Amino acid sequence: MTILDDALSAAGGLLDRAADLYRETTAYPRPICRVIVNGTDITGAIEQRLTGIELTDNRGLEADQLDITLSDHDGLLAIPPRGAIVQLWLGWSDTGLVNKGLFTVDEVEHSGAPDTLSIRARSADLRKGLKVKRERSFHASTLGALVSTIAAAYGLSPIISAALSVMRIAHVDQANESDANLLTRLGQQYDALATVKAGRLLFMPVGGSTTLSGLPLRHVILTRADGDQHRYLEADRDSYTGVRAYYYELNSAKKLEAIAGGGENLKDLRHTYTDQHSALVAARAEWKRLRRGTSTLSYTMAKGRPDLIPELTYSLEGIKAEIAAVVWLGGNIRHSFTPDCYTTSLELESKLPDAEEVEELADESTDYTGVVAWYRDAKTGKQKSITGGDQSKPKRLVHLYANKANAQRAVDRELKKIKAM
Repeated sequence: MTILDDALSAAGGLLDRAADLYRETTAYPRPICRVIVNGTDITGAIEQRLTGIELTDNRGLEADQLDITLSDHDGLLAIPPRGAIVQLWLGWSDTGLVNKGLFTVDEVEHSGAPDTLSIRARSADLRKGLKVKRERSFHASTLGALVSTIAAAYGLSPIISAALSVMRIAHVDQANESDANLLTRLGQQYDALATVKAGRLLFMPVGGSTTLSGLPLRHVILTRADGDQHRYLEADRDSYTGVRAYYYELNSAKKLEAIAGGGENLKDLRHTYTDQHSALVAARAEWKRLRRGTSTLSYTMAKGRPDLIPELTYSLEGIKAEIAAVVWLGGNIRHSFTPDCYTTSLELESKLPDAEEVEELADESTDYTGVVAWYRDAKTGKQKSITGGDQSKPKRLVHLYANKANAQRAVDRELKKIKAM
């Protein structure tokens, strides 16, 4: 009997382990997180109190924001000091955790009933001095030299795209303006994004960002099954047909204008520039921004994706044809986490073809002879063009299409309209 009992016991143990393994491998993945404050891992201490985590990953120099809400039903939670450093990881039980960065606590709130402790922190990468207002000027310089000067002042390594780095600057005044605001203003003027990540100051074209090692950011394909909610909006953006910027030539009091686009309904930029080149660059940048904003998409993913960051590009499958036809450019990302649920919300805008290949993205001509469109090649990830009709005066379509077939349909559709005129 002893031998039989031992055998049955061993068999029972094997069955129990097999059952545990089966439950682990077939169970629905659970959202998991890790929180470290001032070097101490507090995940275990707060997991029973955690009400929710909200993380907004912002595009550009706006600080990322982290909100952690904890239950203080028994009054035992200590209010953390401002200035504490929080490190956050988010993920799933089947795929592991992703580091979401360092944050500095700058707001703490206790409310009730029920008693709740709310902690707000902002990304620690942004140096405090970037927000300090300064008085200085940059004259006869380049954009690369200006950005490098600011980066050096904060011990940051500058990473600037080659095309932007050589842009000449006749004169820029920084009058009672912070370095962060100056970089944002220059970003608007040159259709670029400035951001601080991992000790580096990046200044890259919108939609042309790279990894810290200089490689292009990856392209993400989403399906209908990934999404929980979506909201697609197509708007005329006040039906502007172009953008006008004003400037003065050296030693002249005559106010001149530089125009991107055309037509009668022009958007006028408020700032007056010191030379034609700066005015034209700013007008083109704003015109591109308006064109990108004609189509926007909000997309909430049922299963959160901690690996997603701003400036990635996306293609969507299994959704409305108008949405699936084009490539989308990622903006701000919001991660919403609770112990039972983790979702990610994306703010997307239609991506334009690369500026290097499309100097002017629109004009108001009516006597087109053909059409040209650009699409993303699935194999190489590179941008390619497709044409229809006579190319002596083509209409250039402003979207970057998700594939060759979608671009071809768009070309055929526009060519049919041209021939019907």
